[in-house]
Amino acid sequence: MPKVTNGPTTERRKDDHIRINLEEAVQFPRLTTGLERYRFMHQAVPELDLAAVSTETEFFGKRLNAPLLISSMTGGTERAQVINRALAEAAQQAGIAMGLGSQRAALEDPSLAVTYDVRGIAPDILLFANLGAVQLNYGYGVDECRRAVDLIEADALILHFNALQEAVQPEGDGNFAGLLAKIEAICRALEVPVIAKEVGWGFSLQAAQQLGAAGVAAIDVAGSGGTSWSEVEYHRAPTAQHANVARAFADWGIPTAEAIGYACEGAPGLPIIASGGLRDGIDVAKCLALGADLGGLAGPFLKAAAVSVETVRQTIWELQTQLRVAMFASGAADISALKRTPLYPVDG
Repeated sequence: MPKVTNGPTTERRKDDHIRINLEEAVQFPRLTTGLERYRFMHQAVPELDLAAVSTETEFFGKRLNAPLLISSMTGGTERAQVINRALAEAAQQAGIAMGLGSQRAALEDPSLAVTYDVRGIAPDILLFANLGAVQLNYGYGVDECRRAVDLIEADALILHFNALQEAVQPEGDGNFAGLLAKIEAICRALEVPVIAKEVGWGFSLQAAQQLGAAGVAAIDVAGSGGTSWSEVEYHRAPTAQHANVARAFADWGIPTAEAIGYACEGAPGLPIIASGGLRDGIDVAKCLALGADLGGLAGPFLKAAAVSVETVRQTIWELQTQLRVAMFASGAADISALKRTPLYPVDG
């Protein structure tokens, strides 16, 4: 039975989300990322020096040591501040990108802004601000988006799409009507690129086409197969009826591998971030071979940050090393070559 929360405030909800993700089973019960259906052709004679294989890449004009993103997770609470600082310190040392959790809490209560303040310890990283797209229907506009960016000196703004999560939250914001025109206005007015990001159910072909036409600068597909946010909401549902509604959607969504394909087809030419259930560097390599430009992970980094900065560093090292070995063993000397490396369907 889910644990009952005592209030619907944004700050309390963020603490609930951290606790539940760390303590409860919130993975999709049966639905997978789809990445297990693909494999690389092993190259026994790669004609490469492993030490010379390069994982460096560029995104939004910034050089990254690896095509890795610490996906948006949290902010707005004391516990979130500790987590964000650990993630940012490790990202700075490793030279990878990072997104912050929704900054709505800080816009509602400026005293919480410090929980998102990581630029001082991570001056060079590619850093993404974050707001819920639906908030554009609840009083937010260009000024709030600009404040979120300025608050953390971000390089880009994520607008996240979590329609199903809002729908199963008793206190959720369910008016997603007419958002595309407002998103287009934000994309035109904002001085930094805007990224459209799902939160774990993936974008369809139609959604990718709509978002591309609205002017977003990149799409984070965030497909299914990792954390199911309807399962998270199940664990914080205030009544059995609300829990039953959330639990019914435990396996809803578009697998990450399919969502990458939809984004490539629906918004050709746009940079794509692949997230949603990635667990290792081989998954990252597969996503890049399928057409993505970065691979984003949240759950593994949240668990690592809850331990220490050093654990986050170790997680990044493992991911980058797994990626490099996958590239070496499939004959790809750099990220450009990896993106041209074919994947083969697994039989059965």
